Amino acid sequence: MNIHFIGIGGSVMHNIAIREKMNGNTVTGSDDAWYNPSESRLKENGLLPQKAGWFPENITSDLDKIVLGMHAKADNPELLKAQELGIKIYSYPEYIYSLSENKERVVIGGSHGKTTITAMVMHTLRLQSYDFDYLIGAYVEGFDSTVRLSDAPIIIIEGDEYQTSPLDKTPKFLHYHHHIGVLSGIAWDHANVYPDFEGYKNQFRLFAENSVKAGAFIYNEEDKLVKEIVEGNDKIHFDTILLPYTTHSSTVKDGKTFLKTELGKMEVSVFGEHNMSNLNAAKIVCRRLGIRESQFYDAMMSFRGASKRLELVGENDNMHVFKDFAHSPSKVEATIKAVKKQYPKQRLTACMELHTFSSLNKEFIQEYANTANSADVAIVYYNPEYVEAKGLPAISKQDLKDAFKKQDLEVFTTTDELESFLVAQDWKQNNLLIMSSGKMGGMNIESLANQLLG
Repeated sequence: MNIHFIGIGGSVMHNIAIREKMNGNTVTGSDDAWYNPSESRLKENGLLPQKAGWFPENITSDLDKIVLGMHAKADNPELLKAQELGIKIYSYPEYIYSLSENKERVVIGGSHGKTTITAMVMHTLRLQSYDFDYLIGAYVEGFDSTVRLSDAPIIIIEGDEYQTSPLDKTPKFLHYHHHIGVLSGIAWDHANVYPDFEGYKNQFRLFAENSVKAGAFIYNEEDKLVKEIVEGNDKIHFDTILLPYTTHSSTVKDGKTFLKTELGKMEVSVFGEHNMSNLNAAKIVCRRLGIRESQFYDAMMSFRGASKRLELVGENDNMHVFKDFAHSPSKVEATIKAVKKQYPKQRLTACMELHTFSSLNKEFIQEYANTANSADVAIVYYNPEYVEAKGLPAISKQDLKDAFKKQDLEVFTTTDELESFLVAQDWKQNNLLIMSSGKMGGMNIESLANQLLG
């Protein structure tokens, strides 16, 4: 099979391309830019394009399939050539589904928590020696990729609500046609795609309604919006099994979290109310797949979390340094509260980067009101050039202080100033949390952590 990837440098796309080459297919690809880890992994597997750009001559009639990434535009010259030649074009969600039609498909969605829930399920299945495929947006300990495509009978998919491709504006998770679906929570995000909240919320309604006869839909009944779109929804097939969940009971002592179970207290590495909720969702998924409760809890005792999800960068007797993918208001608030609750006797300095379209939108930033209140010191870093590049109105430091409803908010527009501020702080009994879904302006978080930890 000859497969060409338009946008091969994407975080998911490059992993699918590598897997398809490993599966014996002839794979080529193109992109106008790529960054690590995509670049090094593509190079290692002989798939890195010789030069950046889009070249119609890459598209020939001997290609069997085109996989189109979100990064490509509708007028992409390679895409236009493929359309002209009549080559079959897939978005990557459509492609994943085409390889998974005969599998049991578990799709985990929600504005927050989906990566962690997916990782918990994967970790548990691996320890129980299940044969399964997966698609997840972060690296998980014990797995060498974020994608596996094989003849396994099950696939676990982290399904997001972002649009599918330049040719298809429907959310990705609708293409997977789940047998088991999970909805963890709803909080407005992707304002560039869904400019009003009702339109955004409706995507999750469609996800719930896409549940199949005799399938299962697992949902967070503590989230009012989730509860609203699931319960009493007569468009969800009447033979779909609806399985609500709540936050798992736990206790925190001396900086450690313990699950309260019928088998006794069990210490786990993940912490925070949001992760206790994620854990209960994962438990129900695993139960549907034949995992006993005792087996699931055993797995959670060795689960260390997904990459950049409250990931411990370093620690000493005085402080802990965490990095997290949080960027949307609900994620920022939940992550700050989680660290503060885990270490109530220590101060918390919480630093977040705003770099997405939503988080730099002057109207949307009002959603951050009071989200950083649990931090002793709250810091925002943003680059005004990002705002200009996205075609958004300029925002000022005062705009952010007003939006966060926190006049003592520290705001920085250069990483040099930010690092100088952090180095000058007293880190005795003071934890540092750095939150970003980007690159934190190129700041080396590990190097900074080592400097602060001494």
